[in-house]
Amino acid sequence: MAIPTGSGTEVLKRTTINSQSNTATAFRWDGTMATTGTSTYTVPSNHIITVLSIIFSEQGGAAESISMLLNDGANNISLIDQSIPSLGTFVWNDKFVLTGGDKLTVVLSNSGNVDVLLSYIDQD
Repeated sequence: MAIPTGSGTEVLKRTTINSQSNTATAFRWDGTMATTGTSTYTVPSNHIITVLSIIFSEQGGAAESISMLLNDGANNISLIDQSIPSLGTFVWNDKFVLTGGDKLTVVLSNSGNVDVLLSYIDQD
């Protein structure tokens, strides 16, 4: 985990998942979009991620149920199980922190199409 030394950075960033479906996808923290269905991306060592908000937008024209899990390296912690109406939006505004090795994944209960935008602060 990062320990403030006065020489690190604190940067506001965003990451996205396009066309999320029923195969788990982890967010990437390197400035690139996650490949849907890839669940191996983790927070880099010596980084602290403060999640500010997450916007889920249903794009397939059918109601969906989305789950979001935090894996701390040993355990899956369920953060949300949320229904989203057809062409609807759900905004998660609760802030939480991830540290090196943590993984944040989303998955739908059906093979649908939900876009996800996450805003965060990256400290190293």
